[in-house]
Amino acid sequence: MSATRLIFAVFMAQLLAQIGAYTVPALLPIFITEWNLTNTEAGWLTGMWAAAYVCAVPILVSLTDRIDPKRLYLVCVTLTTLTHLGYAFLADGFWSALFLRALAGMAWAGCYMPGLKVLSDRLEGTAQTRGVSWHAAGVGFSGALSFLFAGTISSFAPWPWVFGGASLCTVAAFLIMAFAVPGQPAKPAPAGASVSARPALFDFRPVLRNRSALAYS
Repeated sequence: MSATRLIFAVFMAQLLAQIGAYTVPALLPIFITEWNLTNTEAGWLTGMWAAAYVCAVPILVSLTDRIDPKRLYLVCVTLTTLTHLGYAFLADGFWSALFLRALAGMAWAGCYMPGLKVLSDRLEGTAQTRGVSWHAAGVGFSGALSFLFAGTISSFAPWPWVFGGASLCTVAAFLIMAFAVPGQPAKPAPAGASVSARPALFDFRPVLRNRSALAYS
């Protein structure tokens, strides 16, 4: 598969996967009125997505060193689809919406960085640099597009239709990643290495020792 086709496939998958990411902030005035939310509850609804993302991303990104990030992406984009459908059909107040927002944040943690690693594992040199740039651009563009998506659909249809439409987009993202992106076999262990010698999942000591890497944190 050519580098250009791979970059385009991941770009489109990420754009579609994130199209529903900011639908809740975009529709928040509707939820405040319909569910009689306080300002504090409204803040929790918008912030829970990011909080869940921050909590989940160290775990899920670490897993990409052990399994093909494509597999992790497919699982998490499926979870994203389910959270959109859950919001469309089950959310009826603060607590149900908060739970679904937490799941959505965790799901995005398994799409964003693993999606980037899909590119970095399969590309080298200038193609890798170009892929990372397009990935960042796609995520930023789809985040902005999410507000337009929610506002446009809610202008002529009830708000659950926004999440229904977002779920269709994530299904499309799943199909792109599943069929347009080649799988990556697990990297063989170094000769003579034992299973017990494998680095711990949350061993951050090598990172802390790498001063050049810390410069980017």
